[in-house]
Amino acid sequence: MKLKLPFPNLSFHSVKRLRKYWLTLAFVFGFLVDTITLNRVDQVFDNIVLLNYVILSMVGLLILYSAAAGKFPWRGDLAKRYAPLLVQFAFGGLLSGMLIFYGRSGAWTDSWLFLLIILIVIIGNEVIKKRTGLLIFNLAILFIGLFSYVVLIVPVLTGHMGSLVFIGSGLLALLIMYGFVRLLGLIIPRFISLHKRFVIFTIGLIFLILNGLYFTNIIPPIPLSLKEVGIFHQVTRETDGSYTLVYEDGPWWRPFKHSDNVIRAVVAEPDIYCFAAVFAPVRLSTDIFHNWEYYDETVSGWVTKDRLSYRIEGGSANGFRGFTKIRNYHNGRWRCSIETGRGQVLGRELFKVESVVPKRDLVVRVSQP
Repeated sequence: MKLKLPFPNLSFHSVKRLRKYWLTLAFVFGFLVDTITLNRVDQVFDNIVLLNYVILSMVGLLILYSAAAGKFPWRGDLAKRYAPLLVQFAFGGLLSGMLIFYGRSGAWTDSWLFLLIILIVIIGNEVIKKRTGLLIFNLAILFIGLFSYVVLIVPVLTGHMGSLVFIGSGLLALLIMYGFVRLLGLIIPRFISLHKRFVIFTIGLIFLILNGLYFTNIIPPIPLSLKEVGIFHQVTRETDGSYTLVYEDGPWWRPFKHSDNVIRAVVAEPDIYCFAAVFAPVRLSTDIFHNWEYYDETVSGWVTKDRLSYRIEGGSANGFRGFTKIRNYHNGRWRCSIETGRGQVLGRELFKVESVVPKRDLVVRVSQP
C-alpha cells in the first residue's frame, strides 16, 4: 500500500530537501513570533518571552556541544540533530526582539549603525552553518543578544536610566556570560582551553564596542520610545488632561497631515510649538529635552537656538505628552529633536519657516489622554 502525503504535490524527496532550510525556517519563525507577540517592554509577558529566548539560547548551546562531545546522557544523535533548531529559534527570537524594541526607541538617522550591527549579526547567523566548529561565533551572538537584553530590562526593573545604569547592566551581562562560558568549559574543556584567549578577546571586544556605541549616542535611548511628534501653531493643555493642537490644513493630496511642516508665521502668533508623546516604562521618570535648531547656511550645519526640558512619568501606553515653544525665529530650515539628557535622539521633526507665504486655514485636533 502506497503512503499518501497530506499535500499531493509534495514528495518525500522534497521534504528531504526542505530539511536543508530547517535552520533558516527556525530563525524566521522566531522573528515572526516576536512580531506577533511583543508589544511593550514593561509588560510581564513580553519580558517572559525575551527571558525565555536567553535561556533557550544557553540551553540549546549546552545541549548542542554536549552531544557533539558525546556527553549527552541519552539519544545524543537526536540532540545533535535538533539542538541547532532550538538555538536558531532562540537566536532569531532574541535578536529580532532587540531589533523591534531598539528600533522603536531611537531615530533611525542617529541609531542606524547599532541597528545595522544587529542586522549583520542576524545575516551572519544564517550564512555560517557549521555551528559545532564555530563556537566563537555562537558565543558572540549570544553575548550581543544577552547584553542588549540586560541593558534594556534593568532600567525597566529599577526605574532608572543613564550612564551608571548602562555600565552596571553591561557588567552584569558580562558576569552572566562568564558563568556560561565556565559551565560550557565543563562540557568541552579542551576546546575552551585551546581557544580561551580568543573567547576572551571576542567577548571583550564586543563589550567595548557596545559601550563605545552608547557613549557616542549611537545606541538608542532604551527603554524610551517616541509615540508622536509634531510642529504646531498652538498647543494648549486643557483641564481634563487633553491637548488642543492647532495646525494648517493640508493640500488635497495630503489627507493624513496632522501637524505643520511649513510654518507661515504672522505677528499675531509669535510662538512655534513642538508637541511630543514619549513612552516610558511604569516606574521610570526622566527629563526629556526639545532641542530647537536652525540650519545655518554660513557654516553648513545645524545650530541650536534653545534646548528646553520637562519631566515625564512612565506608564501611559500612549506616552507622556508635553510641549515646548520658541519665538524670535527667522525664515529657513528648522528642526526639533526629542532627546534625553545625554543627547540620545528619540526622534525629530523638520519644518520650514516661510513668513511671506499666505497661511492656509487652521485645523484643530484634540489629543486625548
